[in-house]
Amino acid sequence: MLTLAQQRAYKFIKQFIAGHGYAPTVMEVAQGIGIKSKGVAHRYILALQDAGKLVLQQGRHRNIELTENRGELGGSTCQIPLLGKIAAGKPIEVIADNEMLDINALFVGENRYALRVQGDSMIEEGIFDNDLVICEHCKAANDGEIVVALVDDGEATLKTLKNNRNGTVSLIPANPNLSTMVFEAQRVQIQGRFVGLLRLP
Repeated sequence: MLTLAQQRAYKFIKQFIAGHGYAPTVMEVAQGIGIKSKGVAHRYILALQDAGKLVLQQGRHRNIELTENRGELGGSTCQIPLLGKIAAGKPIEVIADNEMLDINALFVGENRYALRVQGDSMIEEGIFDNDLVICEHCKAANDGEIVVALVDDGEATLKTLKNNRNGTVSLIPANPNLSTMVFEAQRVQIQGRFVGLLRLP
């Protein structure tokens, strides 16, 4: 039977995973339940593992996996948050959704999230309207990578990135009918890089 402190730790871990799509670190667990000791938080986590509430994966920084998210055949399953829509045409305002997506282990990892594509500017990359793109949170990316770019702190778009020598940033579509968008670098914030996509029937 779990103690009240262990129950509080378990509740925090579940809420953290539901909200972020990845597990908290030991320090984040300690902070989340209002204690200063990583050692005490680690003991709570081990107790939850002994109780069958979670599994600790070796070799991973964020190594907590809830047993209720594990597949029946022993494979890992996970939910990541569907945060909203992403333009593949003219940038649109990002509106958060509360929907969660179950995806297979190919797309599961730290800092992953999903966006639903709206538009046709990336069709030559095989990314079509209404596809679900899986992205990885990041604040910087290399030229040639497909990125989630936030323009003027309010409009997000999915494009190929190019940093220009004159201090501007090009957001390049993969559609010959559309033009490259060029912005001053300070107007563009990288929010993530494209990992893969799901196309639902």
